[in-house]
Amino acid sequence: MTALRTVARAGTALALAVLVAGCGQKLPPGYQGWVEADMIFVSPDESGRVTKLNVREGDAVEVGAQLYSVDDDLQQADLNQNKATLANAQQTYDRAASLRKTGAGTQATLDSAVSALRVAEARVNTSQTRLSRRKGFAPVAGTIQQIYFREGEMTPAQRPVLSIMPPGNMKVRFFVSEPDLPKLRIGQDVHITCDNCAPDLTAKIYFIATQAEYTPPVIYSLEERNKLVFLVQARPTRPDSLRVGQPVTVQIDAAPPGGVAP
Repeated sequence: MTALRTVARAGTALALAVLVAGCGQKLPPGYQGWVEADMIFVSPDESGRVTKLNVREGDAVEVGAQLYSVDDDLQQADLNQNKATLANAQQTYDRAASLRKTGAGTQATLDSAVSALRVAEARVNTSQTRLSRRKGFAPVAGTIQQIYFREGEMTPAQRPVLSIMPPGNMKVRFFVSEPDLPKLRIGQDVHITCDNCAPDLTAKIYFIATQAEYTPPVIYSLEERNKLVFLVQARPTRPDSLRVGQPVTVQIDAAPPGGVAP
């Protein structure tokens, strides 16, 4: 019985030793960060009233999908006027060309008619372009993130009606201290953890700032150097698992740059 107690005590001591050793292991360094995205803003060239909104926030859109329409009365009237001017310029050119062939007209008159015709054609093309841009189309595939102007509202020129978030434009931003900077490199994979997120989220570093966010005095002491932080950005491999503004923890493998993580 005494032998059994001795064995049990030895086993308990061994288990505690393993637990303490495990607790003493140094975990990979973690950095607090957050999720951001580079939005694509879609706006009309000229001011106008939104007459049709084809999407809602959260909708997925493909490239070329029509997003909205803005009233085009003024642009249509301008196009009609320029088309009438083009028709007159075409008649003037035809008459000048006919007279020049018979010798009754001069080359100067023909040249002037050609110039007027080209100007009229250019104005029609400009009017058609202005008219076509009264409709907004998706320049990229993504998700409608936010709508700023709705049907019936006036939108100023070059102010976005809505924004699109392409999945590839999502990024994780975090700061690292100056002593930890050599541990990171462009193209390095990092681990992402967050509340109730999938356990295998990763991201690839694509940007490391070359300038510190905090600038101490010119003479750097060890304490001052530890205050330096550098912005790092990484693209998540599964952006659909994250949300803009979500706080995350970024962990790196305890391996030197170019080395293999243990």
